[in-house]
Amino acid sequence: MTAYQELMTFQRETEALGQIAGRLGWDQETMMPEGATPQRAEEHGAMANILHARRIDPRVGEWLAAAEPTDDVAAANLRHIQRDFDRTSKVPAALAAELAKTTSLAHRVWATARAEEDVPAFLPILQKVVDLRREEAAAIAGNADPYDALLDSYEPGATGASLAAMFDALRPRLVALRSAILDAPAPVELTGTFDEAGQLALSEKLALAFGYNTQNGRIDKAVHPFSSGSGLDVRITTRTSADDPFNCFYSTVHEVGHATYEQGIDKKHLLTPLGSGVSMGVHESQSRIYENQLGRSRAFTGWLYGQMRDTFGDFGIADEEAFYATVNRVSDGFIRTEADEVQYNLHVLLRFDLERALMSGDLSVNNLEAAWNDRFKADFGYAVDKPSNGILQDVHWSEGLFGYFPTYTLGNVYAGCLHTALRAAVPDLDSDLAKGDTSRATGWLRENLQQFGGLRTPLDTIKHATGSAPSEGPLLDYLEAKFKGIYGL
Repeated sequence: MTAYQELMTFQRETEALGQIAGRLGWDQETMMPEGATPQRAEEHGAMANILHARRIDPRVGEWLAAAEPTDDVAAANLRHIQRDFDRTSKVPAALAAELAKTTSLAHRVWATARAEEDVPAFLPILQKVVDLRREEAAAIAGNADPYDALLDSYEPGATGASLAAMFDALRPRLVALRSAILDAPAPVELTGTFDEAGQLALSEKLALAFGYNTQNGRIDKAVHPFSSGSGLDVRITTRTSADDPFNCFYSTVHEVGHATYEQGIDKKHLLTPLGSGVSMGVHESQSRIYENQLGRSRAFTGWLYGQMRDTFGDFGIADEEAFYATVNRVSDGFIRTEADEVQYNLHVLLRFDLERALMSGDLSVNNLEAAWNDRFKADFGYAVDKPSNGILQDVHWSEGLFGYFPTYTLGNVYAGCLHTALRAAVPDLDSDLAKGDTSRATGWLRENLQQFGGLRTPLDTIKHATGSAPSEGPLLDYLEAKFKGIYGL
């Protein structure tokens, strides 16, 4: 075999082990007995040790030096493996294992602290996670910004400074739109109770409507909805709330966006570096365009209105137009995942700024709750009422995912660009969405973006699909047109 063929044979096994490690995480979130936490932490640590050793195996360096790419696919595989080899080689194996063990333990501590509204119980393990991530970031970054080293794990090529500039351009128009909306009469709010069985049944129907392949996936419940896996095994979770079925429905559609990206990648890339989404920002673009531009559109909500009436009977909303306004209602709230399109990115910007300060040492873990509460009050105009609505609401920091949060807003920006291109390509799309048929929209995304997986860089992935470099303009134009129409502004 050539050096490239030997490398890819070795890499295929590494990718398979990575999928197994991911499955351990899925099980921990969904089915693992609570008492198994200490053992699962050891298992995570063991897998991290094995994966770390494979990624810095001296043979990988030798194969990389000798391999000659014969086409774009080979060149992209080599780019990914080289990047991973370079980054991983800078992180001591003991540190990688300790991070895996600590974040596994921290997840359970966070879940308990969140349930009990007990911030002090969470802070010691969070401090340990922060210390370990700082150590890792410093090892990777060298003389560069350590936060950029963490961000690069999720969005290769992005920097904190470049994202801060983009977010600074977003904020004024978002704040102005939010202010105008909150001064206008609000649409009717959904009230009543909605049984869990009905929610889950309609949730599954929505998953199928958006193209989720349940032959290679499953839907389970979790505290924090997520998608896991790639290739032939892609799983999602959702959650239910008796008085808020939209939480279930749109969590499901959101995670289906992630899942169908993974399911839509050309199977020739299976168990290779190209066989999963290229970045979390691009991944988020799929979940957000499914959830918002498609799932919350006037046409699709008209279909969903009929489905809800069939499932729950008369639930107090007069007609399809009123339902469209209710689905897109802008209102006060603490929870990022439940936030409307206008305010969602303000939740993300708060977290982005706080975690950058945390990683730089400008903010201490002990002062994090006060900083969160102060920033939330300044941005939203009301105080956080309890930790589960504030610092304890998100799972990310317990899992050490510093650098992940900004990819949510970056995904929204990408989604705005993709939606503009999609509407130009399929101008009569609403006639399909009104029947609950998303196939032309999801097909366009699969053909122009999803099938390629990690073939291109994140920016080039969006450029290839849309024909131009991403910018915040299309997202802001979409939000202003949609919500000014709903609120009569």
